[in-house]
Amino acid sequence: MRFLLALTLALAAPLALATSPMGPVRYSHAAGSTLGFASSYDGETFDGRFAQFTTDIAFDPASAAGRFDVVIQLASAGTENDERDETLLGAEFFNATAMPQARYQATAFRKLADGRFVADGTLTLRGITKPVPLTFRWTPGATPTLEGAATVKRLEFGIGTGDWDDTEVMPDAVSVTTTLVLQPKP
Repeated sequence: MRFLLALTLALAAPLALATSPMGPVRYSHAAGSTLGFASSYDGETFDGRFAQFTTDIAFDPASAAGRFDVVIQLASAGTENDERDETLLGAEFFNATAMPQARYQATAFRKLADGRFVADGTLTLRGITKPVPLTFRWTPGATPTLEGAATVKRLEFGIGTGDWDDTEVMPDAVSVTTTLVLQPKP
């Protein structure tokens, strides 16, 4: 009888820890994760991605509580077009030499009726911090997956100044998408 009680307690302990007041499990992204963006120039749509970024994510879908902290290396932006990439990294866009990183942080979350979530976070880019909600789907498991999308108003961050601020040539709204394959942080 004692053996059964001990076995039951041993099996129940991980479940108790998962819902303990210690908070959500912390994750970082693993291979296969992506952070992309899409816009258009003079009517021609283009896609890009950031090859280098770090994530520190803690999230509990049951309580919609957690924290996101994502640091993006702007010089890793690429669109598979050398001329466009050089322009993106320059002073009129990311200014990646002077301000090499962008950062997305969130501590407030909402659950939507369709099972998705919204991270009510902020983006800091070119020294400017603005609210940017990220709508995402959380797929639980040993390696959870977060698939999300947001819209960034580039002109609010001083992205595309000078000749590039004409929204007839390049829209203000930039679509940002991410797929994060997550692994528990040690």
